[in-house]
Amino acid sequence: MKLQMAGKVALITGVSRKRAIGAAIADTLARAGANIFTTYYQSFDATTAWGSADQEPEAILAGLRAYGVAAAGVEVDLADPLAPAQIVTAAKQAFGHVDILINNAAHYQAATLATLTGALLDQHYAVNVRGTLLLCQAFADQHDGRAGGRIVNLTSGQGVTAMPAELPYVMTKAAIEGLTLTLSAALASKRITVNAVDPGATDTGWISEQLRTELVDDAPFGRVGLPDDAARLIGFLVSDAGQWITGQVIRSRGGA
Repeated sequence: MKLQMAGKVALITGVSRKRAIGAAIADTLARAGANIFTTYYQSFDATTAWGSADQEPEAILAGLRAYGVAAAGVEVDLADPLAPAQIVTAAKQAFGHVDILINNAAHYQAATLATLTGALLDQHYAVNVRGTLLLCQAFADQHDGRAGGRIVNLTSGQGVTAMPAELPYVMTKAAIEGLTLTLSAALASKRITVNAVDPGATDTGWISEQLRTELVDDAPFGRVGLPDDAARLIGFLVSDAGQWITGQVIRSRGGA
């Protein structure tokens, strides 16, 4: 099935690295004709071993424009409770209306039960839960009821396997799965579908060679996930073909 997204506008958070899932989603939708508005936050990227390079978010936008679509982005900290409404306002000012919201951005720091702190829990909650939910609110507020309203939330594997070294992340991503069903019911009257996607272990630059070997050994298809795997699924969900799918947590994990 060839995606047809001409005339659609997609707001995608967390698009700062070319080899990551956010960039793959943006590329998939732009190639199908959608105009793209992105967010990124390089101050957080700089705290990770796989952070984005200088000007990388802008380079991603330039690559999207090469498909003949419009693309714009803004650097913003989703931990700011005012940021979600500001983001949606900026996207609406740029493109008139937003049809699709992809909640891809996330805060992540490893922590066990012994090492987690209240501050660390709050940092994860502020971005992963509050930021996501307020973005959904602002998106729904501007949506005028036209066909094609879509929200996709990125989740993780906490419902599939234990993740004892990632407790703050697990807690907040579980909340995303929990709110997806209720949001789908709340927004059906506005013709907005709401789904969550768990992409599983995806090769975006964070996987060590030792971990890769372990993951591949356990993988039914003999490989880890690629950003395009998640992007293709999300492309389907936000297309017209996905109009009857809502309230679902879809695990795109290659059987793992």
